[in-house]
Amino acid sequence: MSDDLAFLDATAQAELVRRRQVSPAELTDAAIRRIERLNPALNAVIHPFLDRAREEARSVRDTGGPFPGVPFLMKDLMCYTAGDPMHMGTRFLRDADFRTPHDSYLAQKFRGTGVVYLGRTNTPELGTLPATEPDAYGPSRNPWDPTRSTGGSSGGSAAAVASGMVPIAHANDGGGSIRIPASECGLVGLKPSRGRTSFGPDLGEGVYGLAVEGILSRSVRDTAAMLDAIAGAMPGDPYTAPPPARPFAAAAAERPRRLRIGFLDRLPGGAGTLDPECQAGVRATAALLGELSHHVEQAHPEALDDPACGQHFTVVYAANAARLLDGLGELIGRTLGPADVDPLNWLMAEMGRAASAPQYLATIDWIHGFTRRLAAWWAQGFDVLLTPTLPEPPPPLGTFRPDPDNPALAGLRAGLFACFTLPFNLSGQPAISLPLHWTAAGLPVGMQLVAAYGGEDLLLSLAGELEAARTWAERRPAVHA
Repeated sequence: MSDDLAFLDATAQAELVRRRQVSPAELTDAAIRRIERLNPALNAVIHPFLDRAREEARSVRDTGGPFPGVPFLMKDLMCYTAGDPMHMGTRFLRDADFRTPHDSYLAQKFRGTGVVYLGRTNTPELGTLPATEPDAYGPSRNPWDPTRSTGGSSGGSAAAVASGMVPIAHANDGGGSIRIPASECGLVGLKPSRGRTSFGPDLGEGVYGLAVEGILSRSVRDTAAMLDAIAGAMPGDPYTAPPPARPFAAAAAERPRRLRIGFLDRLPGGAGTLDPECQAGVRATAALLGELSHHVEQAHPEALDDPACGQHFTVVYAANAARLLDGLGELIGRTLGPADVDPLNWLMAEMGRAASAPQYLATIDWIHGFTRRLAAWWAQGFDVLLTPTLPEPPPPLGTFRPDPDNPALAGLRAGLFACFTLPFNLSGQPAISLPLHWTAAGLPVGMQLVAAYGGEDLLLSLAGELEAARTWAERRPAVHA
């Protein structure tokens, strides 16, 4: 039963429950067996709730949510649940056995879909790096090649979904943290528009507008159905994305009109050389889009070539690191110091403390201008931008480990690695990574599609069309259920 269910998507598993062909308890037991078998090799799940999950599964009722009884995992960064650990990849929260006092709004919305929570997944310390290798819990390993990174910061969730432990898992994205693991693990990863999902009740926004919440999945329809369930403002949210004209699930099931699509097959700003596999993936996807009757041309917003992009992104992240360490210190009752975090996170916090208020506001002004420059390209008649998600295939483990003597090097490397993803955290636009290319060695290479702000429905429609044309559902990683 376990292996038969492992690579059904969440929609298919839910349909089995509705038809009474399988019970939520059977789905949960099968997922638990897969976690127990695979997790020692992948280190994806760091806080298992397995006994509790069995109890929850016995009481699941189909109340109309899209995923009754479907096994689900939450990333150990935000999306907190009452009484459960949330350590954010840190030793100090782990050692304090920190637990959150109540549910986040997002956790409540996930629960309302009918899913059964099985535990929380590994994440890099404070979600900073694009690789999931925290000192507190050790590295998550890529199911396609366990010597390689899963990406970050949603790397534990990505390893769990890609290997077949569960069909869907929580993820969030402040610079590429949904799309990077999706690319490296062969998954669907949608970063929604800014304000599409709530960070309440304890936060108004994530990383001061850069971060959004979502999931990782193996199918476009799962991503669309879950977005329908978790989208929308909650009381006190400072802003919200405009509602779609139709449900996201309906959009994913319909083919799009003929679109005008630009593609970028080099590094932004020409800063280095794009890996040939990533370049080949973009060109092959552009050709496929042409075969699907879309108008495709080599074009992209000139603003993407602005070298100041990474600099201003870093200012916001550094300010967030300083405030985050102050706030987490307040939660555990002591002031945090350099021994509590890795060298890069301490450097980021020190940079944040050194920035003045006028300097921070100057960065916000720059970001607003950058956003308008990007948006102008879409306003001039383009519908979608195609890029590689990453400039290279999944790198070896340890690639981003900070050097205590020069931690800035890891930060610089991370910024270059996220050169295709982080601009759209600055602009707040939706972007999706799809597993449309594979290297000769069998490693996944994601392709990124970006729409205008609020355009998730268009992205999901196009993604559904691409999924039907180049299905990835039958591919299996080296380590799988």
